[in-house]
Amino acid sequence: GSLAETLGDQQGGFALVINGIVSARSHPDMELAFLGVAEHCTSVICCRVTPLQKALVVELVKKYKDAVSLAIGDGANDVSMIKAADIGVGISGQEGMQAVLASDYSIAQFRYLERLLLVHGRWSYYRMCKFLRYFFYKNFAFTLCHFWYAFFCGFSAQTLLEAGFIAVYNLFYTSLPVLAMAYFDQDVEPVFAHKYPNLYYPGHRSLLFNYRQFTISALQGFVTSMVLFMIPMGAYRDKTDDYGLVLADHYLFGSVVATILVIVVTAQVALDTSYWTVWNHITIWGSLIFYFLLTFFYNYVFKGQHIGSLATAMADTTFWFTTLLTTVVLLLPV
Repeated sequence: GSLAETLGDQQGGFALVINGIVSARSHPDMELAFLGVAEHCTSVICCRVTPLQKALVVELVKKYKDAVSLAIGDGANDVSMIKAADIGVGISGQEGMQAVLASDYSIAQFRYLERLLLVHGRWSYYRMCKFLRYFFYKNFAFTLCHFWYAFFCGFSAQTLLEAGFIAVYNLFYTSLPVLAMAYFDQDVEPVFAHKYPNLYYPGHRSLLFNYRQFTISALQGFVTSMVLFMIPMGAYRDKTDDYGLVLADHYLFGSVVATILVIVVTAQVALDTSYWTVWNHITIWGSLIFYFLLTFFYNYVFKGQHIGSLATAMADTTFWFTTLLTTVVLLLPV
């Protein structure tokens, strides 16, 4: 068989040392042969190569392998290679700052690469995946409430939630808690990330965010929106207070659903948070307080459309029972 197949059948590590590389563009038929041998070796050393040839090696791997490439260098001759890679790391040293200026990340010494990958790189992937999953979940839950309401308003395109709430839902009410989680969350201490490199494995296989995880987040948002709408609809349909006043108007019902929505998605991000800091507490509990303050301020000071609706709902025990029931039903399985 070929040399690559022979190496693949052997047990143990091999090292490939190449003294100068002829441009792969001049010999395209040798690309796969070189890559086939290189991928069966523990180490591949290319010495006496030009900056362009360094970049060609990186582009060769990117072309034929489904992998994320990282290039690290400390001099001007590494700039092409750093720019060709998916992730470029520059080492600030005696050879100038060209590599640092062309890189995505800069470190002072080569030995810091281990912590950059195993700790900060892994945390970055972990946090970003949690951020994306939660972001899709909360917006599916928010948007699909209007879909369920369409069945009760004759598909007239009337919105369930007030226009001001729709405008600031992602801007004020639900943005800071998930940003705090994306900034500070940790699942393991740095010492354990160093001690157990297999923790890096989910990132290699894209296990924390993929089509399956997106589907789960979308389904969770779908179910959340349905429960968010149906339980208040059952509680407030033809609802009257002790004096016979009707509490089933559109404005009051929309205020109830909006309030429960903010409470549920904020409680969900609290459950998703693995590492609590003072900023997590401020953003999570502060967002809930800010929602009520801004709602009352807007309705009473600026005379919003839903003036008095939330206050009227909160004065009745049905609101508190509905809020508790909906929250427990949605969060208990989680």
